[in-house]
Amino acid sequence: MVIMIRVHGGPRHWRLLVVILALPAGVRSADWTILPSLRLRESYSDNARLAPQSQAVGEWTSEVSPGIFLVTHGPRLALTLDYTLQSLHSPREGERRNQQFAASAQLTALPEWLFLDASAGISQQNISAFGPQQLDATQASTNSTTVRTLAFSPSLRHDFRGLASLLARFDRNSVTSSRLLQVHSSEASLQLTGERASNSWNWDLRIDRQHIDDARLPPSTLEDAALTLSYPLQRTLSVSATTGYERNEYQTFGDEPRGSYWSTSVHWQPSPRTDVSASVGRHYYGATYGLDASFRQRRMLWTLDYSEAITSTNGQFLSVAPSAMSDFLFQLWETRIPDPVTRRGAIQAFIALSQLLGPTGNVNYFSHRYYLQKQWRLATLYAGNKATWSLGLSSTARTAQSSSAIDSALLIGPTDIALQDRTRQTSLQAGSSWRLNGRSQLNLSASTGVAESLSNGRKDRNSALVLSMTRQLSSRVNLSADLRHSQHRSNAGGNYRENGVSTTLSMQF
Repeated sequence: MVIMIRVHGGPRHWRLLVVILALPAGVRSADWTILPSLRLRESYSDNARLAPQSQAVGEWTSEVSPGIFLVTHGPRLALTLDYTLQSLHSPREGERRNQQFAASAQLTALPEWLFLDASAGISQQNISAFGPQQLDATQASTNSTTVRTLAFSPSLRHDFRGLASLLARFDRNSVTSSRLLQVHSSEASLQLTGERASNSWNWDLRIDRQHIDDARLPPSTLEDAALTLSYPLQRTLSVSATTGYERNEYQTFGDEPRGSYWSTSVHWQPSPRTDVSASVGRHYYGATYGLDASFRQRRMLWTLDYSEAITSTNGQFLSVAPSAMSDFLFQLWETRIPDPVTRRGAIQAFIALSQLLGPTGNVNYFSHRYYLQKQWRLATLYAGNKATWSLGLSSTARTAQSSSAIDSALLIGPTDIALQDRTRQTSLQAGSSWRLNGRSQLNLSASTGVAESLSNGRKDRNSALVLSMTRQLSSRVNLSADLRHSQHRSNAGGNYRENGVSTTLSMQF
């Protein structure tokens, strides 16, 4: 079977994305859901270009957005594809087109041996954490661009009973965005895990080598090898220790990014509802700490995590977003929205509304440099019979590991070359949804975030408030109305306010 999706407006390898799956009988017999859709939207903004108040100009925008959603979950294949083409028209900006595309596939090519994973995405992202921040596709911001990601990962997995389990994996990834970002990487990894025992030492050996080609930098190689030993102290408590060696070849103005490292961790799971992992260690860049905790109640979820690692812009675009909130809602809303496809769409809409500034509230700003990133996130969700509430608080600090000169081409807004040497972003996001009756729903979302350059003292503050009401006209047709207020303040100037209103008719066929 051949699945073909045409994607226009990007580099050559994105003009035609073809996924060819040699599907065995078990895959062909899986249930397929294919839903074409159409969204018609009329909106008005009193400051569509996010300009200072003295230059603010009102703008009407008409949107016609056809889309398609495809999903299947069979014994050998899991595939999800969601594509929307946004066609926008306004008197001053003329015709514009945006694409939203998210696809993922997991194929069991040979049971217990060979597996294939693939994913692709197209989205609009803010380039810098400083300056105007685009919240809606109708806004015409010079600080946003289209990002395309592609990942393909064949893997060999097998459990040699009585000895160890094997995972050999190859990853081919790319992150591209016009001329701003062109990064391709290949990664090979091998992992051996000893057979788990409940009353003795367990072990895990991992070897990893990654080669990265950035269009603006010399090729770089990242290598890592580590051995982990763990021991179950009790049924609910275990400890582990890791030692390893890493060698990285990216450009840096400090010591060579290589050396041995170690860490120790504790894992505590007193019940299926509570899970806590904490770690402490040391790498070539200093002491490191980690925390990953979650607590579930019948209607409430709490998560708290903290991490420290060397990362990059393209690495963050390829990272997997946390799914605890969506998984929790998918179970809770089963009786409220029985159809799984409709439920998934409702969950996506709620999460998008409650996270106006992004999944973490902090911008993964564009850079060709590597950063030491320290990030913590606290999130809670409550889902009642009539109302659902969410709250998220996060902070991300980045310290550049190489010279800012290589980022000069990215500074199309702010011109200070040292602006992103050391940054800290903090955000608070809250969302709520009320069921007024069986067909109507009221949503309210509020977000505020601060981006601060610790290098030159610049501080930008962004806030947004959105009120929306949705009415289900039929099982396949929804009507919604939205009110939006956003504000940007900076000690470097460029302050603005923006108010928007829109009406949307969404149809599925």
